[in-house]
Amino acid sequence: MADQSEPTIQLDQFLKWKGLVSTGGQAKLVIQGGEVQLNGVIETRRKKKLKTGDKVTFAGQTLIVDLEQSL
Repeated sequence: MADQSEPTIQLDQFLKWKGLVSTGGQAKLVIQGGEVQLNGVIETRRKKKLKTGDKVTFAGQTLIVDLEQSL
């Protein structure tokens, strides 16, 4: 039941927003290097769109995407 107006954020932007990386270049390197998991699966597409409820794991931390708080 995906709503077209559901907020999304790109994976590289999410890593920067949450302070897991300091630059877009660093985000690109860690994502393309296979260091980031999305919902338990390695994700290498930095432009992958995330939605509320997705789980991002990087550097031993798992964060749950919550885009409702940013509206």
